[in-house]
Amino acid sequence: MAEQDRTKLTGRITVPGDKSISHRSIIFAAISTGVTTIDNFLKSADCLSTMQAFKDLGVKIDEQKSQVLVKGVGLKGLTQSSQPLDMGNSGTSTRLITGLLAGQDFASTLVGDASLSKRPMARVTDPLSQMGANFTSTENHLPLMVFGRPLHGFNYRLPVASAQVKSAIILAALQATGETVIEEPTASRDHTERMLATFSPASIDRHGHQIIIHPGHPLTAQHVTVPGDISSAAFWLVAGAIVPGSAITIENVGINQTRTGILSVLKKMGAQLTIQERTQANNETEPAADITVTASKLQPFTIGAEEIPALVDEVPLLALLAARADGISRITGAEELRFKESDRLAVVAEEFRKLGIAIEELPDGFVIDGRQNWQLHSTDLDSHHDHRIAMTLKIASLLLSKPVTIRDFDAVNISYPSFLADLQRLRS
Repeated sequence: MAEQDRTKLTGRITVPGDKSISHRSIIFAAISTGVTTIDNFLKSADCLSTMQAFKDLGVKIDEQKSQVLVKGVGLKGLTQSSQPLDMGNSGTSTRLITGLLAGQDFASTLVGDASLSKRPMARVTDPLSQMGANFTSTENHLPLMVFGRPLHGFNYRLPVASAQVKSAIILAALQATGETVIEEPTASRDHTERMLATFSPASIDRHGHQIIIHPGHPLTAQHVTVPGDISSAAFWLVAGAIVPGSAITIENVGINQTRTGILSVLKKMGAQLTIQERTQANNETEPAADITVTASKLQPFTIGAEEIPALVDEVPLLALLAARADGISRITGAEELRFKESDRLAVVAEEFRKLGIAIEELPDGFVIDGRQNWQLHSTDLDSHHDHRIAMTLKIASLLLSKPVTIRDFDAVNISYPSFLADLQRLRS
């Protein structure tokens, strides 16, 4: 796609439902008893991969215009798929479903696209194997065979905070004999724990960085309302802060404290933010707010490993914020980004240099000097088939004086199919 626009962005929008919560709502609904109603489910490519996998595992799912209805089969009611489970490009689907299937009484094969098949699985299969799980893979990559078998509880300390690994272990632990205790080095997003506590309060306890899973308790169907995805809202938060003259309000955004690192960084940088929290309804397990951002003069920042879990998906956008700040910013502790849909550290550095941004790639992050004016070196940008890179480059392009082309921009369908429509709405 090729486009150039330097106009301010103004107005109110809602962003699609939270991707992480949408994945989990399908998973927990499928293994509960009764019919779960899900409002504002994100019908993106990744979440639809999760939905299709459970259909293939024998779960009846009714997709209506504004709701998804899932007829749960209970924790032991899944049936073997007649074909490999296609995870598409979704690492969340793959890792969480692997944990669930590890304790079933049948074998499953998980496959994915070329990009997903390059992403490592050992970080999930290694701890699950300690519970008695059995796998075969292609050098710790997809295709992955999961041989469901009885599991036992264990005590496990995560070497690196990871919501996906933690969630896979929790789903396996629900089927194990004996308790499982998971300890995190730092807090990562806790959507799985919150949702499990709603579907089955007796199954989980939390004490600081420890999560204790008590197997043997049933899960009961719920009414789930998915808030707007703060990782999607982040693109407009950043756009509103860096595009001159802009003022944007994003309505009903999830503000789970394990996900709001982007808000903390924007405040640290001096961005003008107003956060109006919304009253929670009985069916809402996650807090939400209306957030307004206006164009601001930004100060540089430094963040490290402690902050990364709360904003890991937003690191490319943080690099863009740093490129507009009045000074040198430093991001470290983000080596996990080398194993996403692309090597996001390498890709951000490569594409930002095309824009004339002064960026140094580190093994685990970046050093960025925002004081220099951008000198466009190439109008041929590349998303590297990564949805977050595509959208980050599009926001950056709003500040350019020449039109650019972003290759494979349709990667945005992974998480935000209406991205361009929302951008147009803010321009009009």
